[in-house]
Amino acid sequence: MGHQFNSLKVFSKIDDMRTASRAARREGKRVGLVPTMGALHDGHLSLVRAARAASNVVAASIFVNPTQFGPNEDLAKYPRSFERDCQMLAGEGVDFVFAPPVEEMYLAGAVTWVTVEELSCKLDGRSRPGHFRGVTTVVSKLFHIVEPDLAFFGQKDAAQVAIIRRMVRDLNLPVEIVVCPIVREADGLALSSRNAYLSPEQRKQALVLHRTLMRVQEMVDAGERKAEVLVAAGREEFRGEPAVRLDYLEVVNPATLDPVDDVASGALVAVAAYVGTTRLIDNVLVKRST
Repeated sequence: MGHQFNSLKVFSKIDDMRTASRAARREGKRVGLVPTMGALHDGHLSLVRAARAASNVVAASIFVNPTQFGPNEDLAKYPRSFERDCQMLAGEGVDFVFAPPVEEMYLAGAVTWVTVEELSCKLDGRSRPGHFRGVTTVVSKLFHIVEPDLAFFGQKDAAQVAIIRRMVRDLNLPVEIVVCPIVREADGLALSSRNAYLSPEQRKQALVLHRTLMRVQEMVDAGERKAEVLVAAGREEFRGEPAVRLDYLEVVNPATLDPVDDVASGALVAVAAYVGTTRLIDNVLVKRST
């Protein structure tokens, strides 16, 4: 059964998690799931609060999922703070934490993947081949283990949101996906566990992501609707911060992740960039003001 923090129960075994969740649902309770990789910050806690408000029982998972990291990515150094994470979750009134070891989630010899074709090679999927296959496989496993009525994700991971929504639709999974707004520092930097890697100087440089999105948003508010003009202005903003290397800046349909030429009916403006060796992402959903 594992540790206990206040009334928080921590499960490391699939069967224990499933038993607890099924018992709650048998009592007619709505179960909300917040999937995380730990290293929690206020962005995660905003998801937990949304889950708390919409569910009778809240489960959070803490699992640094190896299958969504590429061979040269930061799996080994990804920040881990399990005890602190559990204390934060207990403080928010979370009921269950599911924190399995890797061998519990991936049996030796497992060869089955859940892949959302087409969407998984766009935006982050293009930069990180295989990443979304790892995400959709682990999320579908979590959905089958916890069997939540609702699952909560952050808008910061906009491509992930589109892909998980499509997976749920295409596979008829009985879970409602709830997407919560990006949480930012006072200066606009989107909260991310990876921000912990940034030096003070890099932390200042990283503000170019948000600054770029704000510039695009202002242009849309002023009536600009051509995606190519918005992207050109965003790239110009990045040129003013040469220490930051742009990975992509795209204007896409938020559901399909396909590029759009015109933002008149709304669009997702998504950006990814390397600050030193740290890859950060951010986005804004723009609607042309009428």
